[in-house]
Amino acid sequence: MKKDTTIFGLIDQELDRQQRGAELIASENFVSQQVMDAMGSVLTNKYAEGLPHKRYYGGCEIVDQVEDIAIDRVKQLFGATWANVQPHSGSQANAAVMLGVLKPHDKILGFDLAHGGHLTHGSSVNFSGKIYTPSFYGVEKETGRIDFNKIEDIARKESPKLIIAGASSYSRDWDYKTLREIADRNNAILLADISHPSGLIAAGLLNNPLPHCHVITSTTHKTLRGPRGGVIMMGEDFENPMGYTTMKGRVKRFSEVMDGAVFPGTQGGPLEHVIAAKAVAFGEALDSSYGAYCKQVVANAQALASAMTNLGYEIISGGTDNHLMLIDLRPKDAELTGKTAEKTLEHVDITINKNAVPFETRSPMVTSGIRLGTPALTTRGLKEAEMGLIAGLINKALENRENEAILKQVKSEVNELMAQFPLY
Repeated sequence: MKKDTTIFGLIDQELDRQQRGAELIASENFVSQQVMDAMGSVLTNKYAEGLPHKRYYGGCEIVDQVEDIAIDRVKQLFGATWANVQPHSGSQANAAVMLGVLKPHDKILGFDLAHGGHLTHGSSVNFSGKIYTPSFYGVEKETGRIDFNKIEDIARKESPKLIIAGASSYSRDWDYKTLREIADRNNAILLADISHPSGLIAAGLLNNPLPHCHVITSTTHKTLRGPRGGVIMMGEDFENPMGYTTMKGRVKRFSEVMDGAVFPGTQGGPLEHVIAAKAVAFGEALDSSYGAYCKQVVANAQALASAMTNLGYEIISGGTDNHLMLIDLRPKDAELTGKTAEKTLEHVDITINKNAVPFETRSPMVTSGIRLGTPALTTRGLKEAEMGLIAGLINKALENRENEAILKQVKSEVNELMAQFPLY
């Protein structure tokens, strides 16, 4: 068979792009070689609908062991009593949870996308906002932080069946204990989507939702530093509050409902090669070195936030507890948009993403803000001193966005810096 030089040539180009540039997208990271090896393994050939040891296909004795190991490791990592490692993504995990606990048009209460939430928490352009009836809580204008006690006012008014905690661009920790009390008083299920901070939670650096939330979802590729995929977990299994029963009339456990919501509810065959890569990544996260890595992620984020603040940029909420920060560009430069900042920085090999800020005045395709994150740079070995350099390069590029000569110089400095921290 002839090698596809076109595609493999593009893969080589992408590796070069990743090597020479500074990756600051908060939802991206770099996996280890062994995670990539597992993803590119012969396990991609195997169809394995169903759960381990309960498959609809033969020949699953090996992939059963692989999936069992992935489940055992993620349970150990987070202190869970049950986990399903089959979701193809965080969005698929959230879809499965909603299918399991809701009926069409049931009410959900999530963190407003415009304030830092996620599409799958009720956005009108997403399945979660199209199939279910959403309401939202947000941050306080004065502080940029969530007032968790105010969420109860909305819950009382809306009577949601599902309350969702979690965000894509919120830099502070979550009060899961208070949210569970709110959920219990309002007869709601509490879902924590920890896709962004999951690695930091596993390392014990942020509050753990497992003791408080009914169900937890996460991606596996952000701070967890694994392959692109999702997972669903529970701290404690319990009798299903929806009252679903088996064919013999027995009320199902909540874990049974969640398993069925993944398959056959929202997915077909699991991606066993990705599950193997998840198992490898979970194993890496159980190693003592991972805790040191996560501490450095947070230290780097705080150093970067401080440096950006000193340069005149406004960090929403005033700082960060985790791996990311949301920056409102308007106080620094009223004419600078998130879209322009993203394009300018991409031109000098610094990759970030434009992002809406709370109480946004521009469209989602333009925005007034940018989001920065430190997991990927930390994986490459950069520390606090380099965060100051990165902040200076960002500022230099944005302040001279019309000056091609200076932008060329900044790009050269970025490439020289990143060459000191080889990726693979």
